[in-house]
Amino acid sequence: MSQTVFSNAETFRPNAPVPAPRFAGLPRLNFVYGHNDPEQVPAAELADCAAKVLAENGHLLGMYNLGQAPQGHDRLRQFVADKLGKRSGIRCASDDVLITSGSLQAMDLINALLVGPGDTVILEEFTYGGAITKVQKLGARVVGAPLDEGGIRMDRLRAILEELRSEGVRPRYIYTIPTVQNPTGSIMDLGRRHELLALSREFGVPIFEDECYADLVWSGERPPALYGLDPERVIHIGSFSKSLAPALRIGYVVAPWDVLGRLVASKTDAGSGALEQMVVAEYVTREFDRHVDALRAGLGAKLAVLVDAIEREFGTAAEIFHPKGGIFLWLKLPDGVDVRSFAQAALDQGLAFNPGPDWSCDPEAAKSHMRLCYALPSEGVIREGVAELARISFEHTGVPARSANRARA
Repeated sequence: MSQTVFSNAETFRPNAPVPAPRFAGLPRLNFVYGHNDPEQVPAAELADCAAKVLAENGHLLGMYNLGQAPQGHDRLRQFVADKLGKRSGIRCASDDVLITSGSLQAMDLINALLVGPGDTVILEEFTYGGAITKVQKLGARVVGAPLDEGGIRMDRLRAILEELRSEGVRPRYIYTIPTVQNPTGSIMDLGRRHELLALSREFGVPIFEDECYADLVWSGERPPALYGLDPERVIHIGSFSKSLAPALRIGYVVAPWDVLGRLVASKTDAGSGALEQMVVAEYVTREFDRHVDALRAGLGAKLAVLVDAIEREFGTAAEIFHPKGGIFLWLKLPDGVDVRSFAQAALDQGLAFNPGPDWSCDPEAAKSHMRLCYALPSEGVIREGVAELARISFEHTGVPARSANRARA
C-alpha cells in the first residue's frame, strides 16, 4: 500500500479534516450504520429493471437529467408524489419533488439554505448523528428538545422556544424524525403533530421533517406527515435507502416552490445518478408494496431475536426502547456505565456498535446508551454478537453481572 506523502500539505485549508482511516472491511459482528439486509435486496428484479430501462430509454443517458426537469427523473418523482399521497397524507405533484443523492444531500442543501455561523437550530435530544454534526460544522448552535415515548415533549419544546425568544433568538428550524424516530423508534401521534405545528406558527420557526424510516412502520399504518398537515410550515425529506437499498443513494425533498426552487438552484452536481433513478422508478412502480411488506416481516423477525438475546444476556441491566418500526434498537445500561469505555475494545475484537453520545445533542446525557442496527446481521450473528457485547461490557464495567441467569465471574 502506498505511503506517499503529499508535498504541499501546507496548502490545506485551516481546520481541514484529518485523513480517514483506510477501509479494512466491515466488522464481523456489525451493528453500526444504516445497512439493510443484503438478502432482502431484490437484486434479480433490479437487474431485470436495468435491462428494460436501458433497452427502452438508455439513449436518454446522453443528456444531463435525461433531458427532463432538473428535479429528477419524471417517473420516479411521480411515484414519490403518489406514494406520499397514499401513505403520508401529502398532496403534491411531481413538480414539488426534488430527487437527491440520498437524504444526506437533501440535508446539506437545506442546511446551506437556512443555516449559517452563529445560528441556532432545535434538534431532538437523541437524533441522527449526521444531523448534529452537519449543523455544528456550519458553526451553528444545537439545542436538544427532550423526548419521551411519543417523540418531542411539547411542554419542553415550548419552554425552549420561549427562552430563546427572551434571548432575541429565533431558531432556523426544528428538526424532527416523527415517524420511527432515529434512534428511539418512536412515532409521534396525530395530536402531538398538531401541537408541534401550532408552536411552529406561534414562534415563526419552520419544521424540517425527516421521514426516512416511515415506510418501515410495523403496522403499516402511520399518522399523516407534518408536511401533509401544513405544507406552508414544513420541509419534508425521505429516502429509498432504508426501504430498498442504501447504496442506491436516492432521496428526495418535498417543499413549496420558493424553497424547492432555491434547492434546485443550489444543487450544482448536474443531476443525481440517472440510471439509478430509472431502475428504481421501474422497480417501485410495480413491486414497492410487496417488497416493503416482505422487508418489514424480515426486520421484525430480526428485532425479536435481538430483543430476546439482550434480555437473555443483559437481563434487567438493559432498558430496551422497543421501536415501532425501522432498523435500529436504542437501549440503556445503568447510569454508571459509559459505553465509550469499551467501544474501541469491542471494535478491536470484531464487534461494532454505535455509542449513544454520537446520537445525542448532549453526549454526556447519553453515555449509558447505545444504538444497534439489526438489519444487516443474520439471526445467528445477532445472538453471537449480543453475547460478545455482554462479555466485553462486563470485562470493562462489571455490567451485566448476570447472563443467561448465571452470575459472571
